[in-house]
Amino acid sequence: MLTPLEVENKRFSKQMMNGYSVNEVDEFLDKLTLDYEKMYKLNIELKEKIDELESSISHYKTIEDTLQNTLLMAQGTAEEIKKMAHQQAETIIKESELTAKEAIAQIREEKVSEMRNFEDLKKQTEVFRARMEALLISQLELLKDIDG
Repeated sequence: MLTPLEVENKRFSKQMMNGYSVNEVDEFLDKLTLDYEKMYKLNIELKEKIDELESSISHYKTIEDTLQNTLLMAQGTAEEIKKMAHQQAETIIKESELTAKEAIAQIREEKVSEMRNFEDLKKQTEVFRARMEALLISQLELLKDIDG
Protein backbone atom coordinates (compact mmCIF):
# COMPACT_ATOMS: atom_id res chain seq x y z
CA MET A 1 0.00 0.00 0.00
CA LEU A 2 1.29 3.44 -0.88
CA THR A 3 1.85 5.90 1.90
CA PRO A 4 0.41 9.43 1.68
CA LEU A 5 3.95 10.77 1.44
CA GLU A 6 4.64 8.59 -1.61
CA VAL A 7 1.46 9.87 -3.29
CA GLU A 8 2.38 13.46 -2.46
CA ASN A 9 5.93 13.12 -3.78
CA LYS A 10 4.94 11.33 -6.99
CA ARG A 11 5.93 13.40 -10.03
CA PHE A 12 4.89 12.75 -13.54
CA SER A 13 6.96 13.43 -16.59
CA LYS A 14 5.57 16.33 -18.57
CA GLN A 15 4.79 16.11 -22.21
CA MET A 16 4.77 19.04 -24.44
CA MET A 17 1.82 18.18 -26.48
CA ASN A 18 -1.55 16.92 -25.50
CA GLY A 19 -0.41 16.45 -21.91
CA TYR A 20 -2.40 17.05 -18.83
CA SER A 21 -2.60 20.41 -17.21
CA VAL A 22 0.10 20.44 -14.56
CA ASN A 23 -1.98 22.59 -12.23
CA GLU A 24 -5.00 20.32 -12.50
CA VAL A 25 -2.87 17.22 -11.91
CA ASP A 26 -1.16 18.88 -8.94
CA GLU A 27 -4.51 20.01 -7.45
CA PHE A 28 -5.95 16.56 -7.99
CA LEU A 29 -2.89 14.92 -6.43
CA ASP A 30 -3.14 17.33 -3.47
CA LYS A 31 -6.79 16.39 -2.92
CA LEU A 32 -5.96 12.73 -3.45
CA THR A 33 -3.09 13.02 -0.99
CA LEU A 34 -5.35 14.57 1.66
CA ASP A 35 -8.06 11.97 1.15
CA TYR A 36 -5.53 9.15 0.97
CA GLU A 37 -3.80 10.43 4.13
CA LYS A 38 -7.15 10.45 5.97
CA MET A 39 -7.89 6.94 4.73
CA TYR A 40 -4.38 5.76 5.59
CA LYS A 41 -4.64 7.15 9.14
CA LEU A 42 -8.14 5.75 9.52
CA ASN A 43 -6.88 2.37 8.32
CA ILE A 44 -4.07 2.43 10.90
CA GLU A 45 -6.50 3.46 13.64
CA LEU A 46 -8.93 0.72 12.65
CA LYS A 47 -6.14 -1.89 12.63
CA GLU A 48 -5.09 -0.75 16.10
CA LYS A 49 -8.73 -0.90 17.22
CA ILE A 50 -9.04 -4.41 15.75
CA ASP A 51 -5.89 -5.49 17.60
CA GLU A 52 -7.26 -3.97 20.81
CA LEU A 53 -10.63 -5.66 20.34
CA GLU A 54 -9.01 -9.00 19.52
CA SER A 55 -6.95 -8.66 22.69
CA SER A 56 -10.12 -7.91 24.66
CA ILE A 57 -11.88 -10.88 23.07
CA SER A 58 -8.96 -13.10 23.96
CA HIS A 59 -9.05 -11.80 27.52
CA TYR A 60 -12.80 -12.38 27.81
CA LYS A 61 -12.49 -15.85 26.26
CA THR A 62 -9.89 -16.68 28.90
CA ILE A 63 -12.27 -15.42 31.59
CA GLU A 64 -15.11 -17.43 30.04
CA ASP A 65 -12.98 -20.58 29.97
CA THR A 66 -12.00 -20.01 33.59
CA LEU A 67 -15.64 -19.50 34.56
CA GLN A 68 -16.71 -22.62 32.69
CA ASN A 69 -13.99 -24.66 34.37
CA THR A 70 -14.97 -23.21 37.74
CA LEU A 71 -18.60 -24.04 37.09
CA LEU A 72 -17.75 -27.60 36.10
CA MET A 73 -15.62 -28.00 39.23
CA ALA A 74 -18.43 -26.56 41.36
CA GLN A 75 -20.94 -28.94 39.81
CA GLY A 76 -18.59 -31.87 40.38
CA THR A 77 -18.01 -30.80 43.97
CA ALA A 78 -21.74 -30.38 44.54
CA GLU A 79 -22.40 -33.88 43.18
CA GLU A 80 -19.62 -35.27 45.35
CA ILE A 81 -20.98 -33.52 48.45
CA LYS A 82 -24.48 -34.73 47.63
CA LYS A 83 -23.22 -38.29 47.23
CA MET A 84 -21.28 -38.11 50.51
CA ALA A 85 -24.31 -36.68 52.32
CA HIS A 86 -26.46 -39.51 50.97
CA GLN A 87 -23.89 -42.07 52.13
CA GLN A 88 -23.69 -40.45 55.56
CA ALA A 89 -27.48 -40.45 55.81
CA GLU A 90 -27.57 -44.15 54.97
CA THR A 91 -24.87 -44.84 57.55
CA ILE A 92 -26.75 -42.86 60.20
CA ILE A 93 -29.97 -44.72 59.42
CA LYS A 94 -28.25 -48.13 59.61
CA GLU A 95 -26.56 -47.19 62.88
CA SER A 96 -29.88 -45.94 64.29
CA GLU A 97 -31.64 -49.14 63.25
CA LEU A 98 -28.89 -51.23 64.85
CA THR A 99 -29.02 -49.16 68.04
CA ALA A 100 -32.81 -49.48 68.14
CA LYS A 101 -32.60 -53.28 67.66
CA GLU A 102 -30.02 -53.53 70.42
CA ALA A 103 -32.18 -51.38 72.73
CA ILE A 104 -35.23 -53.53 71.98
CA ALA A 105 -33.26 -56.71 72.65
CA GLN A 106 -31.96 -55.29 75.94
CA ILE A 107 -35.47 -54.22 76.99
CA ARG A 108 -36.80 -57.72 76.19
CA GLU A 109 -34.02 -59.28 78.25
CA GLU A 110 -34.79 -56.92 81.13
CA LYS A 111 -38.50 -57.75 80.80
CA VAL A 112 -37.78 -61.49 80.96
CA SER A 113 -35.52 -60.93 83.97
CA GLU A 114 -38.13 -58.81 85.73
CA MET A 115 -40.83 -61.39 84.98
CA ARG A 116 -38.63 -64.09 86.55
CA ASN A 117 -38.01 -61.87 89.56
CA PHE A 118 -41.75 -61.24 89.84
CA GLU A 119 -42.52 -64.95 89.63
CA ASP A 120 -39.85 -65.68 92.27
CA LEU A 121 -41.34 -63.02 94.56
CA LYS A 122 -44.80 -64.48 94.00
CA LYS A 123 -43.54 -67.95 94.96
CA GLN A 124 -41.71 -66.56 97.98
CA THR A 125 -44.91 -64.74 99.02
CA GLU A 126 -46.91 -67.98 98.71
CA VAL A 127 -44.26 -69.88 100.65
CA PHE A 128 -44.21 -67.15 103.33
CA ARG A 129 -48.01 -67.14 103.48
CA ALA A 130 -48.09 -70.94 103.77
CA ARG A 131 -45.50 -70.87 106.56
CA MET A 132 -47.32 -68.07 108.38
CA GLU A 133 -50.56 -69.99 108.04
CA ALA A 134 -48.90 -73.15 109.34
CA LEU A 135 -47.33 -71.19 112.21
CA LEU A 136 -50.64 -69.60 113.08
CA ILE A 137 -52.38 -72.96 112.94
CA SER A 138 -49.72 -74.50 115.17
CA GLN A 139 -49.97 -71.55 117.56
CA LEU A 140 -53.73 -71.89 117.59
CA GLU A 141 -53.36 -75.58 118.34
CA LEU A 142 -51.01 -74.74 121.21
CA LEU A 143 -53.52 -72.29 122.55
CA LYS A 144 -56.27 -74.87 122.30
CA ASP A 145 -54.06 -77.39 124.13
CA ILE A 146 -53.31 -74.86 126.85
CA ASP A 147 -57.01 -74.02 127.33
CA GLY A 148 -58.24 -77.37 127.20
